[in-house]
Amino acid sequence: MDNSSSVDRVVATLRARATTLPAGAKLPSSRALVTELGVGPVTVQRAIDQLVADGTVSTRPGAGTFVARPAATGAADTDWQRVALGASPVQAAGIVAALSEPPEDVHDMARGYLDASLQPTSRLAAATARAARRPQAWSVPPHQGLGELRSWFARQLGADREDVLVTPGGQGALSTVLRALVPAGSPVLVAVPGYPGVISLLRSAGLVPVPVPTDADGVRPELLERAFATTGARVLYLQPTYANPDGHVLAAERRRPVLDIAAAAGAFVVEDDFARWLGHGPTPPPSLLRDDADGRVITINSLTKSAAPSLRIGCVVARGPVMQRIAALRIVDDLFVSRPLQEAAVELVTGAGWGPHLRTLAATLADRVDTLTAALARDLPECTYRRPRGGFSLWLRLPRGTDDADLARRALAEGVAVGPGRHYVVAEEDAAHLRLCVAGLDAAHVPDAVKRLARAFHAA
Repeated sequence: MDNSSSVDRVVATLRARATTLPAGAKLPSSRALVTELGVGPVTVQRAIDQLVADGTVSTRPGAGTFVARPAATGAADTDWQRVALGASPVQAAGIVAALSEPPEDVHDMARGYLDASLQPTSRLAAATARAARRPQAWSVPPHQGLGELRSWFARQLGADREDVLVTPGGQGALSTVLRALVPAGSPVLVAVPGYPGVISLLRSAGLVPVPVPTDADGVRPELLERAFATTGARVLYLQPTYANPDGHVLAAERRRPVLDIAAAAGAFVVEDDFARWLGHGPTPPPSLLRDDADGRVITINSLTKSAAPSLRIGCVVARGPVMQRIAALRIVDDLFVSRPLQEAAVELVTGAGWGPHLRTLAATLADRVDTLTAALARDLPECTYRRPRGGFSLWLRLPRGTDDADLARRALAEGVAVGPGRHYVVAEEDAAHLRLCVAGLDAAHVPDAVKRLARAFHAA
């Protein structure tokens, strides 16, 4: 059993015991718990720390651990807040669904974050320790980000360091960029199916997402041109490299038409390059920045998907006056990005182990997708898909008449968590889909996960 599972077990045991005791009752000593539960003292201490944090127990130095007294809080009448707040502009259902951790005994095919086996945890720990010892590690960083980190992102994306702004992850970068480009009420074209985080962000910011369909080669130029003409939009958002959720790549022959159509509309292209290092085959295509001669493309990149969920470090690359506006809004939003986290990112990506980590990661994701497609062909032949060219997810088309949300609920009851396709689209679709992720599920468990999904599908 791994250490985190041991901690969870001790937490559950002590919480259950605390509920049977009166407030103020003393729990056994740490030494007694080590003997009784068969775990180490560090595990017991971590469990007690969690219970203190959530208010279940309290500790008194030299006296022991006690069942906490319930906080004396009366029931507040907060109905006035409904009147004061009015209708909520925040629509985060898709993001919440993608972030929610399923129960322990459920196969996780819903979340797009690497499991512990794919994260460079030992390198991250070493990088963080070294970063904390760097001179000025805890001082205010340059507002655009550390020069070393900006230079590294610039080399990866084919940009000039002066055009790079470090951000607190990709989601924060998207929020800043999209709000900086157009005022509330404006339309923004979104290639669909697409990332639910940007759809929720646009709606919450008072912007209007307008869908532009994609196929195996990315956004369709003829429909893109029509969408610009119909809406007068001045921003296009797309993921041209290993898009979420279907893993497509914008075809080489479409890159120039897409940029030309945006130029004719006087529009910016926001390129979400979150999956650059998650390809399943040859070297990924270059960023759209390479083909951009007039500062039309604004590229967002992040280390989160290729390293670890809590490495919230990303960047924006933009040229011209728009960068000044983006940088100013980012300062207003959050002042600056944590310097120790930036220092740790520099240590990680410039270390000798970063390249091997990326190669292992890409190969492992490709293997998991191969296992997934084989299992789908065997157990769910009624459903169709295109094999993704990169990334961590597969877009499974369901037979007409299938309810994706209902199927996701049934699948969870069978022991597998999946993503309902409705969170990845903007308007009505002619068929329902599921997003199946392999980022958090080892290849050995994929066949069983698909069998459980098949049981739910056939029962429905």
